[in-house]
Order: sequence, then structure tokens, then C-alpha cells
Amino acid sequence: QVQLVESGGGLVQAGGSLRLSCAGSGRTFSTLAMAWFRQAPGKERVFVARIGWTGSTSHADSVKGRFSISRDNVKNTVYLQMNSLRPEDTALYYCAADGRGSNYRNYGYWGQGIQVTVSS
Repeated sequence: QVQLVESGGGLVQAGGSLRLSCAGSGRTFSTLAMAWFRQAPGKERVFVARIGWTGSTSHADSVKGRFSISRDNVKNTVYLQMNSLRPEDTALYYCAADGRGSNYRNYGYWGQGIQVTVSS
């Protein structure tokens, strides 16, 4: 079992920055691929970024150059640094663990989600 808890969301103006954190517990964190997804109201959950257990990363085209995923295996935490935020980044952001690729259906563990709201 893996438990995930997100933090760091909130309200920010367009152009601002936020850093989301996801603290994991349970199975050996360092061996798990981790990812961030987001879901806007009335829309499907979509891929944002992923980091493998080796540290390799991938980011959705919509956030490349603005968002960056990283991990600290000592603290059992994965981060999503979000810069140059836009109103269209407004969504509920979810941390996910133990999965492959960019399809949310491939991930076995989820946090409760955290709201990010970007005002124009």
C-alpha cells in the first residue's frame, strides 16, 4: 500500500508560481514512478508530468518550459514546480504512484487532490 498526501495548492495570479508537494508513505518510495495529473471541472483527468525511479522525467506539452517535476527520495516526496501560471492551469491536481506512461488508468495509487486556481 502507498499513501499520498498533496500540499502547496492555492490561489495565485496569472504569471505567478506555486510548488506542489506530494509526501508518500508505505512501499519503498524510491522504487516507484510518480506522476502529477490534473482535472478541471467537467473534463477528464489529464497527464501533467512524470518522474521515474531513475529520475527521468516527462512533461505534457502544455506545461513544458513552465512546470518541472522532481523528487527527493530521502524525504519520500515528489514536487511539481509551476511557473508562469495561466488561468487554464486551474484544476484539481493529483499525485499518483506506481504507474506507466501518461494514462491515468495505469496508476495504482492516488492522493486526494489539491486545488490550484489561477486568476487572470
